[in-house]
Amino acid sequence: MNRKQVFVWSRRIRLFHWINVIAILLLIAIGTVILNGKILGISTEGKVLLKTIHVLVGYVFASNLIFRLITAFVGKGYERWHKILPFKKGFKAELVEFTQGKKLAYKGHSPAGKLMVLALLSVMTVQMISGLVIAGTDIYYPPFGQYFAENIAVDKDNIAAIKPYSKENVNAAAYQVMRDFRKPFITAHVYAFYCLLLLIPLHIIGVIMAERREKSALISAMFNGYKYLPKNKPDEH
Repeated sequence: MNRKQVFVWSRRIRLFHWINVIAILLLIAIGTVILNGKILGISTEGKVLLKTIHVLVGYVFASNLIFRLITAFVGKGYERWHKILPFKKGFKAELVEFTQGKKLAYKGHSPAGKLMVLALLSVMTVQMISGLVIAGTDIYYPPFGQYFAENIAVDKDNIAAIKPYSKENVNAAAYQVMRDFRKPFITAHVYAFYCLLLLIPLHIIGVIMAERREKSALISAMFNGYKYLPKNKPDEH
């Protein structure tokens, strides 16, 4: 009775969130199998198939993330950057207030939530960029696959002959240069993967703790968009 229903998360935010959850879970599962391919005895053909599926799911992940980054510039309300990242003037004071327990309910993200959003978006962006480069240098998929295939081809008029794990029409020296170029991207991709494995459980724990603290239907809000906040809580702008 002392709570009011407040609309916070738009349909676009909720759609992004759940597509992101599904895509990341699939990418983690497939990526784990790929990383342990030798132990599992996966054949070269099986590896190519797994990497192809991984890349296709990665396109969904990347498209969804780019959509979210764009809406942060052109969207409304809690889609915007200044509502979700910890860079707004007065954030430090807000964080102190949060840690001291002086403010229990937030219409949007709490200060801890904003820090988590920053960490997740940063890691996911690294994962996306590095993944697209690896896709182009490994199985020659867009957006960079054509470029790399042309660079390593002996016969530039027979690019179709360039296949994953095949030496046909491949210039050995150019291929090695490409492999050296991609090494830092692989390192970034793997470490971003491990960061996600750490951040995701922390995010889930943080949501559960915030729900217990705020009692604002935080979890169901990511399904229906509505939080339930104290009636005496002033609206945020």
